[in-house]
Amino acid sequence: MKIDLSGKRALVTGSTSGIGFAIAKGLAAAGAEVVVNGRKAEAVADAVAALKGVGAAIGAVADVSTAEGCAALVAEVPRVDILVNNVGIYGTGDFFETDDAVWQQYFDVNVMSGVRLSRAYLPAMAAQGWGRVVFLSSESGLAIPADMIHYGFTKTANLSVSRGLAKRMAGTGVTVNAVLPGPTLSEGVAAMVKDAAEKVGISLEAAATAFVKAQRPSSIIGRVATPEEVANMVVYACSREASATTGAALRVEGGIVDTIG
Repeated sequence: MKIDLSGKRALVTGSTSGIGFAIAKGLAAAGAEVVVNGRKAEAVADAVAALKGVGAAIGAVADVSTAEGCAALVAEVPRVDILVNNVGIYGTGDFFETDDAVWQQYFDVNVMSGVRLSRAYLPAMAAQGWGRVVFLSSESGLAIPADMIHYGFTKTANLSVSRGLAKRMAGTGVTVNAVLPGPTLSEGVAAMVKDAAEKVGISLEAAATAFVKAQRPSSIIGRVATPEEVANMVVYACSREASATTGAALRVEGGIVDTIG
């Protein structure tokens, strides 16, 4: 199967690094014109430059955690055919020490950014009879970690919004799906395991694998995924070939969630 997204414009939020950048690269390689988004102009410019030679890419600097930032992004990029709601933050924290401000921050970044941008872009997708929307959820949205309840909650919300929105867009030619990564060796995870790796003199990959075995023992692959492995699923969900896939929770979590459903 050859995925060809020529003539399509794709916006990937939070795409200057990590999984977001891998998704942007995958979409660009498939022929889409990719809009790289981030909060910092320098990071956006660097990411766009890194995609030179891969495919067409432009930058859009905006903080999509706010209504004003989303509005500014839509004003700058008024039309897209593909929307990947990737931007997100994560971190551990005991429930009893996580205050309202943290809960609100996670909700604004991880949930409302996708809600606002979907509300802005989907009507035009429906009018043209084609569109793709993907929300980046997580295995933590199904198997809520006790030390990341505030994070898991937002990833469950992503599943709810994507499923409901898929139903709302029924018959329009617009599909809406969620992709659920597990532990992935992005820059953030690499930074998290760096100290442990240096302490015992092992590679980042080995330290990340040890983390998976200790913290996600149900993992079938027994290792972290790469950003490219996650991006492959997202690119497929954004393709013409995925026309019968909508309202789905597409898992790229290495089998951590112990269910056949």
